[in-house]
Amino acid sequence: QDFKGDPESALLEVLDPEQNQSFIDHYLDVPFDLSNVMFIVTSNIADNIQGALRDRMEIIEFSGYTEDEKAMIALLHLVPKQIREQGLSDYPPEFTAEAISKVINEYTREAGTRNLERQISTICRKIATEFVHHKESIRNISVTPELVERYLGPRKFYLEVADEKNRVGVATGLVWTESGGDIIFLEAVKMKGKGNLTLTGSLGNVMRESAQAALSFIKSNASLLHIPENSFEARDIHIHVPAGAIPKDGPSAGVTIAIALVSLFLGKPARRDVAISGELTLSGRILPVGGVKEKILAARRAGVKTVILPLKNRVDVENISQDVKKGLEILLVERLEEIVDKVLIK
Repeated sequence: QDFKGDPESALLEVLDPEQNQSFIDHYLDVPFDLSNVMFIVTSNIADNIQGALRDRMEIIEFSGYTEDEKAMIALLHLVPKQIREQGLSDYPPEFTAEAISKVINEYTREAGTRNLERQISTICRKIATEFVHHKESIRNISVTPELVERYLGPRKFYLEVADEKNRVGVATGLVWTESGGDIIFLEAVKMKGKGNLTLTGSLGNVMRESAQAALSFIKSNASLLHIPENSFEARDIHIHVPAGAIPKDGPSAGVTIAIALVSLFLGKPARRDVAISGELTLSGRILPVGGVKEKILAARRAGVKTVILPLKNRVDVENISQDVKKGLEILLVERLEEIVDKVLIK
């Protein structure tokens, strides 16, 4: 939507079966019968499509690939394509499964395969460059994990969960973004003050309200959570979500924020290998969230061992294939009190 017009108002007429048989193009001033036309449109995120337009559409959501699916796509399609495009067809390098796995886990982080193809293309170009200089020695080359590191440099992504320590006031959350699922670390600290709540990290209004609701629930249920009543007196609380340049919003971090605050006031570290997603109400109920498969895939990528989700997401979890859930313990809960002992280290 800009000074050149609003395409959504034209689409409203085009996609309405009651009036699209006589759609008039105002540029050509010619009527068109669009009643038998199927329109297919794509978008990374559907939230910014106005409601009236969404009502005229059937939305089909595609989830991200698993690591095994990415590896298969790379070996069957992406590697042969890049070998052909980079002029290596006469002496094609052989990519090992271990090398592809290293590229997926250490050099890309995405729901699709776009960056994976870029990294494979980089490797093929560097092999082609070496072939020009050393024709005999580069024939029948096998791309191994060691060769991947030589061509692509130091790894770009780490297993944040496996490489970090358990800390007081830091909890692991799961979020859904336009590029698939991702993990976030919610940090909370307290200091002398007047009871103010500070929120930083490019948080949207919904996420800010989730933090306020989480704090209100903890204050009103301090005895239930074994938090001393005087813990909140003359204390300011600061909640921060790292990667401050990236805007974040949505209610699904409510339970994670609450666990970070409980960890802070009890002085007990939260387990980094337990990732949480769920919307928290003022009464402590945990409401369902979206993007369950993407979040589980993100948990696996990050080295998480246990995923905690709302009980009302049971159907979503059961519909996910076993190879996606492989190696993960998935707990379904209804209330915040149920997960405190599972996340906090005694």
